[in-house]
Amino acid sequence: MTVRVTTFEAHLQFLREHGYHIVPLRDVVNWLNGSGTALPSKPVVITVDDGHRSVYGKMLPIVLRDRFPVTLFVYPSAISNASYALTWDQLRSLRQTGLFDVQSHTYWHPNFNVERKRRSEADFRQFVHAQLDTSRRRIESEVGGHVDMLAWPFGIYDDELMAIAADEGYVAGFTLNARQADRHSPLLALPRFLMIDAYGTGALARLLDEAQTPTIPASENMQ
Repeated sequence: MTVRVTTFEAHLQFLREHGYHIVPLRDVVNWLNGSGTALPSKPVVITVDDGHRSVYGKMLPIVLRDRFPVTLFVYPSAISNASYALTWDQLRSLRQTGLFDVQSHTYWHPNFNVERKRRSEADFRQFVHAQLDTSRRRIESEVGGHVDMLAWPFGIYDDELMAIAADEGYVAGFTLNARQADRHSPLLALPRFLMIDAYGTGALARLLDEAQTPTIPASENMQ
């Protein structure tokens, strides 16, 4: 969620001191589906949801200094529109560093549980298809790259949503289920740890020390 820079720096220091390796999310997805090469020991992934401006102003200098990969999940309706959000120019600059991958968080971050209740079955399915398709197309046209990974808004997913995502060409989806990812995890419902500022290094240690399998921390904003 929201973490201070000092907390994030402490987490990075912990990872360095305990032999963890920050790897691209794509490498983990490829490993999980059996198409990639072996991961290094103690791999972790850093993802950031929503596209807050603090990614550019406060996270970028840290990433450039330490040279580690980050995946951003953004919803395009906010980009260059909302006061808190990144601009398309900033997203292009982030991607040009070679360290940031920009992927989908749907088009405007809907609550799919709410939308399902207020729409007919056919309208709901059309709505979900549009959210996933429009997001992918807009990101690819504005930023470049290939968008085929999705962070579920509010961590909401189910079999129907995963089937629609697969139909739209997404190969991996990410939840907020707080556990480590392994090859038993559904590719369209992969777990992540939602990091909050109250999680100091002790809490991080308890999350990571449960097993030595790929772990995907998620955050949204930095202050």
